[in-house]
Amino acid sequence: MKHANKLLRVIDIGRRSYRPVWDLQKQLHRLRLAGAIPDTLVLVEHDPVYTIGKNGSELHVIANETFLSSRGIEIVHVDRGGDVTYHGPGQLVGYPIFDLHQHRQSISWYMRQLEEVFIRLLQEWGIPAGRQEGYTGVWVGQEKIVALGVRISRWVTLHGFAFNVNPDLTDYQGIIPCGIFHRGVTSLTQLLGKKIELHQVKPQVIRLFQQVFNFDRVEEETRALPQGNASLIPGR
Repeated sequence: MKHANKLLRVIDIGRRSYRPVWDLQKQLHRLRLAGAIPDTLVLVEHDPVYTIGKNGSELHVIANETFLSSRGIEIVHVDRGGDVTYHGPGQLVGYPIFDLHQHRQSISWYMRQLEEVFIRLLQEWGIPAGRQEGYTGVWVGQEKIVALGVRISRWVTLHGFAFNVNPDLTDYQGIIPCGIFHRGVTSLTQLLGKKIELHQVKPQVIRLFQQVFNFDRVEEETRALPQGNASLIPGR
């Protein structure tokens, strides 16, 4: 569905721990429901954390306390779909707070659109990526490079994607990612054989979100986490 003058607002908040950004998502969700803000994409790089979705199992966190403490990894239970995943430095995480009334009221469509963003992005880097039947996310062969986990409440989205740009992949040894035993994980840096930084891919991600979700224009900003609702409303 095409709406006139569709605006995508992008907020880059840098590196942050997980819980304050989860609180920010919920705040933005309330504002989007109220029509106080446009569709918003939050970009962030998290401190190390394992998050367990509402259908996930703690059994898929196989790290012991020594492993967790030595790497500074916390465990957080969240309200998204999916199982356990890892977020950490070198990974670009994005939280689209989109009103699907402005797009299409279809969960499967939304998930495929998120995947399409990164399939196109990786193609631009010369990497043949795609989908795997029965699984979400973006894959290169048998290895996942982009994980997806979302929640949709009243057709406004929460949570989102985690794109492995240059994370320490050994941190994945503490979990069974997404509860999938027989598949691996990879990163853009590993596939290209040279280190790629987050700032090199952020413009691509923003441009492709605009293309894939058919936004007319994008407004970008970089800011610290706000203290109150008013500071999240454009023009205040």
